[in-house]
Amino acid sequence: MQAKFKKILFAAVVILVAVLAGPPHRAGNAAAENGEPPTKSLPSAVMMENNGAFSLERCIEIALDKNPEIAASKWDIAAADARHDAARSAFWPQISVEGGYQRYVDSQRLIAARYNGEVGVFDDDILRGDLIAKINLYAGGRMMNEASAAGKLSAAEKKKFVRTRDELIYSVAGIYFSILGQQRIIASLAFSQQALDENLKRTTQLYDARKVARVDVLRTEVRLTDLQQNLIREKNALAVQRRILFSLMGYDIVPDDARFEDKLEFSDKTSFGLGGLIETALKNRPDFLAAKERVDAQIMKVSAARAAYWPNVNLVGTYGVRNAPSPGDVGENTQSTEDVGSVGLVLSIPIFDGGQISAKVREEMAALAAARERLKKLELQIRQETETASLDVLSSAERVKATATVIDQARESFRIESLKYEMGKGSLTDVLDAHSAQLQAETTYYRALTDYHTAMARLRLATGENI
Repeated sequence: MQAKFKKILFAAVVILVAVLAGPPHRAGNAAAENGEPPTKSLPSAVMMENNGAFSLERCIEIALDKNPEIAASKWDIAAADARHDAARSAFWPQISVEGGYQRYVDSQRLIAARYNGEVGVFDDDILRGDLIAKINLYAGGRMMNEASAAGKLSAAEKKKFVRTRDELIYSVAGIYFSILGQQRIIASLAFSQQALDENLKRTTQLYDARKVARVDVLRTEVRLTDLQQNLIREKNALAVQRRILFSLMGYDIVPDDARFEDKLEFSDKTSFGLGGLIETALKNRPDFLAAKERVDAQIMKVSAARAAYWPNVNLVGTYGVRNAPSPGDVGENTQSTEDVGSVGLVLSIPIFDGGQISAKVREEMAALAAARERLKKLELQIRQETETASLDVLSSAERVKATATVIDQARESFRIESLKYEMGKGSLTDVLDAHSAQLQAETTYYRALTDYHTAMARLRLATGENI
């Protein structure tokens, strides 16, 4: 009866250990276990709205939902959180199960004698199963520092994600403004082509009436051909920009009927102080804050490495069974299955490890020095980016204001030169020069306007503000 009870107890221990040793499950991990990002994604984006019209806000929303780099950053956060959980798990009791089979050259006693002269069971083969519980009581602060460092790194990864998101928003905004500017340049070229076509018709009529030379018609045709080539080149640049934008939005193809809401307006709000911008950038930039978190985490890693010099105290408890499947010698009133158990403190003091601990400390200290230097480098980079972006904003704003007043003058000049030529009081050279000046003024204005909006977005990116 006692042997049967011990077999049942042995089976119960094995089942209990199997349950305890199973993979832990935490709420919120179901998505990761199913191969999905652990963070909730944005609502599903509808590709075409309002007959194919895309606003800047809509493009940004779709990009944040579908861009692969954003998804990868979410997985990086999940990995950092998992490492943090793994570090914190060291504070909990470690429960494991061990089982084994051993065959000896000479028969061994199944369990140790409990008093002098106790009879026992001997066998060449011993089966064992143990449930082991281990609790760390003291580790010199190693576990605390490792968990804190992992928490800092997890926070840094989240700040890095914010920076990645901001950079994506800036990229989308920059290419969106470039598309708007390119569309206006193409419209200007198309209008100029139409005007030059009309001019060619009038020149041809004047030539047929023997009022101008044939060379005027040829020169107008050459200029018109050059304008057509420019139009083809600008349309190709627009197609490339559209491809880049939809790639950022996570789409494989570019819809033919996609249109973009034109918001390329100029609002001269360029009064700011450089010192205040730099202070704002150092306070708000997620990548700078993440670098600080990494420095703090590395400080804790150094402390964790130094903790290896200190003693390590563990409370260890075991309970299990031993079984002799084919005993060669069975004492009177003994069983071939016995239970064993123990509990005690284990003290471990490092005496000599060949310099492994000191090497690890030096490694972490070197990594700390490198992290501090990278933080300093990033601070200098932020100062340079902020100053450059602010100068670009001021420069592009002045260019916009300077070229805005020229466009109307250039158009009027072209109209006057065309009338003078028709009345025989001007030359074709003056007409073509006026037309080139008008086209150049419009092109310069739209490029400056595009540069202004892009520079404003880059300034907000440099200072860590919402784009």
